[in-house]
Formats: sequence, C-alpha cells, structure tokens
Amino acid sequence: MTTHYLDLTVLPDAETGVAALLGALYDRLHRALAQHQRNDIGVSFPQYSVIPRNLGDTLRLHGSETALQQWMHTDWQRGVRDHLRSSDIAPVPAYAIHRVVGRRQFQSNVERLRRRRMQRKGESAEQAARAIPDSAADKPHLPYVHLRSHSTGQAYCLFIQLGPPQSTPTQGAFNTYGLSQHASIPWF
Repeated sequence: MTTHYLDLTVLPDAETGVAALLGALYDRLHRALAQHQRNDIGVSFPQYSVIPRNLGDTLRLHGSETALQQWMHTDWQRGVRDHLRSSDIAPVPAYAIHRVVGRRQFQSNVERLRRRRMQRKGESAEQAARAIPDSAADKPHLPYVHLRSHSTGQAYCLFIQLGPPQSTPTQGAFNTYGLSQHASIPWF
C-alpha cells in the first residue's frame, strides 16, 4: 500500500545536468529494485510535463512507511548521493488523487522493423520497405529518461506515461522500474 512517499531531488553542477543525474539515479534505483526483488516501491515524477516534454528534477518514491524506511537504509544511492537532496518520509496528503505511472514503448525504428519482417517472412529489403513505409514509425511524445542496458550495454529511452486521474487507489505490484500498468500511486 502506497501510504507514504519521499522526494529525491537531483542537484546539477557545472559538469552534469539534471537529465543525466536523474538518469543515473533512476538507473541505480532500477538495478537495486531488481537485485533486491522489490515490488512494493513505486515511482512518480511530480514535475512531469508532456508540453514541454520534461520529467523535472525530482524522483518521488512511494510505498508503505516501513518499505521506504527499509529501502533508504540500503546503499542503492551510492555514486549519486552527493548530487541529491532527500526529503523525509511523509504520509501522502489526504487530497491526493491516484494515477497509474507506467512505461510506454514505441516502434520508432523502421529499419529494425523491416529487418525483423525480412527474417520472419523471408522477404527482400524492397518487399519489407513497401510493407513498412517510413511513415509507420511512431513519434514519441512522452517524457523519458536515458538508461543503459546492463546486459547489452545499449542506451535506450524509457518513456513514462501517466494514466488518467482516479478517485480511488488500485492495488498491485510495481516492476523493477517502480512502474506498473495497473497499480496506482498517489498523485499530488
């Protein structure tokens, strides 16, 4: 149950900007949630904005008071702690609404889609190009955080999507990104 929260605000310096620090913080969170097999910590970005596309400088963690206390006593912030300001754990305000915060994936690379089609259907490059025109690419419009895969080393964008406001919470588990397609977090 997400009854409490705490805010982690990144503090940029002359060498490292907000987006890079937020990405580094989120990357550490993701790895630690996976390593500790936690599904009781959710995340949100209180300064989330689609226009302009921005996540802001604050990562908000949601969970029970006990879960957040236990989590903050682990060493998951190592390497970015000097660039953070952490709030105290606090109860969620009574006026908070609820939203699902989830990942949205886009098919934005038509060349990759064509290669996949050629492999699956045994088509030539020309046939795949006719079947999948350049206009088939999705145009991402959501805020995102840059991450790097620890298994392949490839950089990728994790797009964050907000669900519609809900008057009551939806219970469920969070994934290793602190996101869910069903469980809601308090939004305020």
